[in-house]
Amino acid sequence: MPLLAAYLHIPPPQFSPALHSWKSSTKFFTYKGLSIFYQDSVGVVGSPEIVVLLHGFPTSSYDWYKIWEGFGFSDKPRPHHYSIFEQASIVEALLRHLGLQNCRINLLSHDYGDIVAHELLYRYKQNRSGRLTIKSLCLSNGGIFPETHRPLLLQKLLKDGGVLSPILTRLMNFFVFSRGLTPVFVLYTRPSESELWDMWAGSHNNDGNLVIDSLLQYINQRKKFRRRWVGALTSVTIPISFYLWATGSYKSLSRVFEAVQENAAAVYSVDSG
Repeated sequence: MPLLAAYLHIPPPQFSPALHSWKSSTKFFTYKGLSIFYQDSVGVVGSPEIVVLLHGFPTSSYDWYKIWEGFGFSDKPRPHHYSIFEQASIVEALLRHLGLQNCRINLLSHDYGDIVAHELLYRYKQNRSGRLTIKSLCLSNGGIFPETHRPLLLQKLLKDGGVLSPILTRLMNFFVFSRGLTPVFVLYTRPSESELWDMWAGSHNNDGNLVIDSLLQYINQRKKFRRRWVGALTSVTIPISFYLWATGSYKSLSRVFEAVQENAAAVYSVDSG
């Protein structure tokens, strides 16, 4: 027990110089008393296009750092009921904060961000006042269709809650994190050891590693609200693109292709890499 107690009190991982630099670009806005980190920048001079990037899980918006510096470091309250609905409302609040609520938005999402994009798409379809207007949507690897997702054993244990969840979140280490995350990438895009460390360190900011089990509830929410979210894909007329790549086996990729063909009536393109 003394050894376990010592392990549980290990200080959080140190930020690399690159991650320190990344954090220094901080911009925040407040949503219901919580500080939400974001970044915005001007793209090509004269271009009227607005692109909103939604990152994955368990990483942060550091996912996009190679194409855009910034992002990350929002509050991680606990206990807290994390939900896709709240995440979508945060995106809407950010766009209001930036004065973009009346603009047509291009959404680019990945992983967890795909499900947030689903809810935003549903709200757009319902034409609710004050909601954002979506011009196009690009979904990259994620649980777009819940029936194609095969969660890892650790994900199953964490998402189902119970007494094991808080213990497992504290026992997780860099080795487990990197071994679980690396296969998500295709061989030629896999992150380096230093990039994996930055993802690991970033996940600990504001004790974010202690809310992993709460955030994983999105897997259960995705099944519960499948009709709402997948239904939005089948009925909108905006251009929708899918960028998919095989992770683990090409069987999983073929399952997603089949689901796209069966469910997404408004597909603009499907690319695989």
